[in-house]
Amino acid sequence: MKEKHSAEKVVATTAKASPDDRQYLDHLKKINDVFYDQIRIADQKAAYIFTFMIAFLISSAEGRQVFRLDRYQSGEPVAIVLSALVGIAVIVALVSAILVVLPRHVTSSTSLYWGGWAANRTAFMKARESGSADYLFDEYLTNVDTLAAINRSKYRYVGMAFRGLMAMVVGYVLLLAWQTGTTATVLGR
Repeated sequence: MKEKHSAEKVVATTAKASPDDRQYLDHLKKINDVFYDQIRIADQKAAYIFTFMIAFLISSAEGRQVFRLDRYQSGEPVAIVLSALVGIAVIVALVSAILVVLPRHVTSSTSLYWGGWAANRTAFMKARESGSADYLFDEYLTNVDTLAAINRSKYRYVGMAFRGLMAMVVGYVLLLAWQTGTTATVLGR
């Protein structure tokens, strides 16, 4: 009986809200969904970059050589510079990809985040009892703010990982081209 009364109260409170208010709440829900998807996409991009970089390091003897000290001690200046470029780019890409998927710590949370549920459960139950539509709007709005901050951080690192990947590819191609040209010159003599 109590649940039926509470449900009627929520419906009555929601019915009092203007159609515009419900449209804004629906829009906030859509924003939440889009931001969650963008977080998942950032994590996927980071995983692809990380996988590609590890595969490159495992499969490429030249890629592994950029991390060997003897390359820098006895190599030619051009090979040293290009190897350093490739090595730094690989490190930047790998570290950035890892930073994308690391958990984020935020100072506040809403009832929409499982980690904040214990702190938000009581407020949720009070809002339910009072039939507060403002509570729902505020929760979604706060969650959108949190998700936006997480996305900004993740995509900053995704951008760094992509730049590292591109620098690595360019450096690697130049290194191979230089070595091929050097080998052709040595063999042609």
